[in-house]
Amino acid sequence: MKAGFWVAPGGEDAAMTVMPIGAEPPLRARKLNFLATSSAEEMIRRCRRTAMLLPELADALAVQKADRPGRLFDITDFPDDDKELIAQTLGEGEVAGAAALANGITAQMQEAVMAGVWRVRFTDGEGRLIADYVEVASIPAAVKKACSALPGSISHGPAPTGAMNVMPVLTEIGDRVARYSDGDPGHIITFSLFPMSPEDMAFLQETLGAGPVQLTSRGYGSCRIVVTGARNVWSVQFYNAMDTIILDTLEICDIPSVAIAAEDDFRDSEARLREIEEAYFK
Repeated sequence: MKAGFWVAPGGEDAAMTVMPIGAEPPLRARKLNFLATSSAEEMIRRCRRTAMLLPELADALAVQKADRPGRLFDITDFPDDDKELIAQTLGEGEVAGAAALANGITAQMQEAVMAGVWRVRFTDGEGRLIADYVEVASIPAAVKKACSALPGSISHGPAPTGAMNVMPVLTEIGDRVARYSDGDPGHIITFSLFPMSPEDMAFLQETLGAGPVQLTSRGYGSCRIVVTGARNVWSVQFYNAMDTIILDTLEICDIPSVAIAAEDDFRDSEARLREIEEAYFK
C-alpha cells in the first residue's frame, strides 16, 4: 500500500482534478539540435513572426521581477510552422501542469528550458483550443486565477474513529490559513515527523478536498504539487526513481517555491535566449 496525502488509505489513487499529470512519463528537456539542421534553417526563413517574438521575450525577461505580474505574448493566430518553431526553440523544461478555470476552460502549461518562460494553452470543455500564449512569469497567471476562488478557511466535523493527530493538524492548518497574507514565508507540515493513521489521512484529505491546480516538477527527482480545496494550502510530494513517496508535506503559501522561477532564472534565461537568437535567427 502506498502512503501519501493524495493516496487513499485503501491504496487506490485519490481523485485529483483536470488530468492525471503525475501519471505522465517524466518530462525531458528538448534539445536545441533541431535549430542546427537544414530543415530548421528553411523554417526559420519562413517564420518571421517567431524571429520577431524572441527578442521581445528576452526584453521581457530582462525586466521581469519574481514578485510582479508576468507578460503574455499571444501566438493564437500564428501559423502552424511558427508555433512548431516556437515549441522547438523553447523546448520543455522541468515544470508542467494544468489549472481548471471558470466555464469549463482549462489552462495547460509547460515551462520552457529557459526557466520563467511558459507555453500556456487554453482549451474549452470539448478540448478545443481557444487561446495560445507564451508567458514570461514566475508562474502562469492562470494558476493564481484558478486558486483565487478557493475559500480562505476550513471546516470539519468530529474526529473519526481511529484518529491520532488529524485534529491538531487541522487546527494548525486553519490557523495558518486565516493569518496568511501574500508574500508571507511558507509554512510546511511534514507528515513523516509525527504519526498519522490511515484514518487521519483519509479525514484530512476529505476535509481539505482537491483544488483546481496540478503541477509537476522534474528537476532533482520528481515532485507532484496539488492545491487543495483551501486557498494557499498545497500538497507537495517528492518521489524517488521507483515512484515511491520520500517526502510528503502540506505547504501553506502562495505558490510552492519548487514550482516557480526565481529572480536569477529570468536573467539566465534572457542570456540564453539572446544566444539562441544570435546563433540561429539573425
